[in-house]
Amino acid sequence: MIAKEGLPLILGTLGVTVVFALLGLLFRHTAWWVLASIMALLTVFNLFFFRDPERHPPEDPHAIVSPADGTIIEIKEVEEPEYFQGKVRQISIFLSVFNVHVNRIPISGKVEYVVYHPGKFLAAFKDKASTDNEQTAIGISDPYGRRVLFKQIAGLIARRIICNVTEGQQVTAGQRMGLIRYGSRVDVFFDLSARVLVKKGQKVKGGETILARFISEPTEAAEEARISEEPLIETVE
Repeated sequence: MIAKEGLPLILGTLGVTVVFALLGLLFRHTAWWVLASIMALLTVFNLFFFRDPERHPPEDPHAIVSPADGTIIEIKEVEEPEYFQGKVRQISIFLSVFNVHVNRIPISGKVEYVVYHPGKFLAAFKDKASTDNEQTAIGISDPYGRRVLFKQIAGLIARRIICNVTEGQQVTAGQRMGLIRYGSRVDVFFDLSARVLVKKGQKVKGGETILARFISEPTEAAEEARISEEPLIETVE
């Protein structure tokens, strides 16, 4: 399966490949065949880069699922001034050009916060990329009021962040939500009480790998609030 966001680029490079090949046939010049070969390789790379495999999210309402494929490059406690406005845990995932770049929702719930920040294009594995680079921040609250913030962060050659969720939208863990083109980073922020289940240097899969788990069970009040918000389904006898 190919991510729909990549189709314009794939079709574009394929079209140019065909044009160069036709010119090569018409004019019998090696230069056109060289250009056609280069564009053909670029088309194959785009097909590989924009692959979008199916994923099977864990059936665990307390899990914080990885929003991206890649390598864990940082696990630390930080002050998060934007959404939590306090101390939280941060897990950073670096995506190389060889990783799947489709991003996914980390927890089921309601999107409360979506903000785009323009910025620089530092190498995504650098610490300063987390604060200085172009990014989109998405905050989600689950039915029990537990929150997760994650950021799609542009890298050195990633110049296009695609976010397909909006504030007020109901989302499900593992759901596709966007993409970052060509090398990037995703930072995930959550409450310090959640138990981290990954380690630095570990490879993770978006929509499948559990990064952390909320260890405190929902309170009775939170459970009652969740049930009261569910739509009432009337049965007709």
